[in-house]
Amino acid sequence: MERDTDAEYIAKVRQGDPASFEPLVLKYQPRVFATARRYARREDEVADIVQDVFIKAYQKLDSFRGDAPFEHWLMRLAVHTCYDHLRRHQRRPESTFTELTDDENDWLDRTLAAPEDTSEDTDAARALVQRLLEMLPPPARLVITLLEIERRSVKEIAEITGWSPTLVKVRAFRARAEMRKCVERLARDKYL
Repeated sequence: MERDTDAEYIAKVRQGDPASFEPLVLKYQPRVFATARRYARREDEVADIVQDVFIKAYQKLDSFRGDAPFEHWLMRLAVHTCYDHLRRHQRRPESTFTELTDDENDWLDRTLAAPEDTSEDTDAARALVQRLLEMLPPPARLVITLLEIERRSVKEIAEITGWSPTLVKVRAFRARAEMRKCVERLARDKYL
């Protein structure tokens, strides 16, 4: 039995068969979950974001023109939904070094002492980067995540966010500066 394409499922949904949306959900759910996990810390928040993405996708399916693959349209919707989540749940708690784990503290000590010798793939480094991202305002967190973690181009980020390429560059510059300030503040607090 031949599997329907995305376009065929979409056409069936548009013709009044809501059950035809389920194969699209099953196909793209892992990718949407992976994207949501980059923006939300708790698993219940991730699940809420994913649910919102698919609800919006179903509700806005008529706006899908088919100019690009459905996956691109869906992932753009996913990033926008994640960004909306960040704005709604904007929390900028001050992290202190008493909240850092021993591994994170050790990694930070090694990095400050000899940045060139520090392995970039350690769990402590990832955890610390996640903490730093959580300290950033939503636009900064979004642009750093897309540019540095997801390795998207400025052009792609502009298409996803609706910002101009110049604004993407400006926000990336400011976000990096804010991250540096956060690292300096954490280091200063640790050694004072």
